[in-house]
Amino acid sequence: MSNASVLDLNPSQPAEKPFTPLVRQFLDYLRFEKHFSDYTVKSYGADLLQFAQFLSGEIGRGARAGGATEAPKAPMTPAQVDDAQVKCEPLTIREFLAYLYAQNYTKSTTARKLATLRSFYKFLIRRGMVSVNPLSTIRTPKQEKRLPKCLDLEQVQKLLEAPGDADILSARDKAMLEVLYSSGIRVSELVELEAADLDLQEGVLRVKGKGRKDRLTPIGSQAIKALQRYFELRNSGTGQPITGRVFLNKHGEALSTRSVRRKLDKYLVAAGLDPGISPHTLRHSFATHLLNNGADLRSVQELLGHQSLSTTQIYTHLTTSRMKEAYDAAHPRATAPTIPHPASPTATPSRPFYPAKAG
Repeated sequence: MSNASVLDLNPSQPAEKPFTPLVRQFLDYLRFEKHFSDYTVKSYGADLLQFAQFLSGEIGRGARAGGATEAPKAPMTPAQVDDAQVKCEPLTIREFLAYLYAQNYTKSTTARKLATLRSFYKFLIRRGMVSVNPLSTIRTPKQEKRLPKCLDLEQVQKLLEAPGDADILSARDKAMLEVLYSSGIRVSELVELEAADLDLQEGVLRVKGKGRKDRLTPIGSQAIKALQRYFELRNSGTGQPITGRVFLNKHGEALSTRSVRRKLDKYLVAAGLDPGISPHTLRHSFATHLLNNGADLRSVQELLGHQSLSTTQIYTHLTTSRMKEAYDAAHPRATAPTIPHPASPTATPSRPFYPAKAG
């Protein structure tokens, strides 16, 4: 397996700071054995590159109180960094956490970096390179519980109408937004859609989810109509069937997730909506609106491609009023008159009420 296989995932990475051999093995394992997406592998690689820089003294550990720094040391070779990673102790991990805290990293980012290190050291233990996990005594910072943003139906309507479909680029953007809201798929799944994954006759998409796990998800008539309009303009009367990636940029190349975000930002301004809305907000809105209209949690879990039901449950907080209505309508005692406490003045017990004795 070539070492370049993972290095090529990040062409912007400086040549003087390559991944160490152990990290390359780990990233290849994630990509080729665990089938993680390229984006996820890049994120793991960036976290491990930062940790390697910390171990080698390039960042963090050379700083002294008062802003002074130690004299620069000779740079460590990749083999020396790997040796430091293998011999890493819990105290070093705590020092790394202190560095992240000093750099004002959020708890969620710190938790993600810790999760990367946990996975890396589990890999090293399975390979027999490390006997004790240095993170076994390290706690992940407690996360703030943030509720997902969700658009209401009127806001969704404004957003979906913003692009129009007069030309091929606006028709493409409308189709993208319609598919995101209609199916609830992730942006990374949207940009990887191929023409062969669409069955517009049946109204179904085949989605390549996390871990390369495919799933089928339906799309509605408005999304189908938007896709048909986009394909009509893209085809330009050639009569040739659409092949390859569904959503292309103006140069005929596959769109990136960043490009989708830029397009969304443009239409948020046009529709007068909160510029803080992300493409993932459409996924949140999809799930919440389904639950509000009677879909069961298991079905929504399947549609979203969540492995754990607990992940899907974050959307239930937005459906409290609907659940309360269902409870009031279904529970036999939900609307029964309140039964007065025996000690209350309105109570008329058949026998005297005696309070319990203390002790």
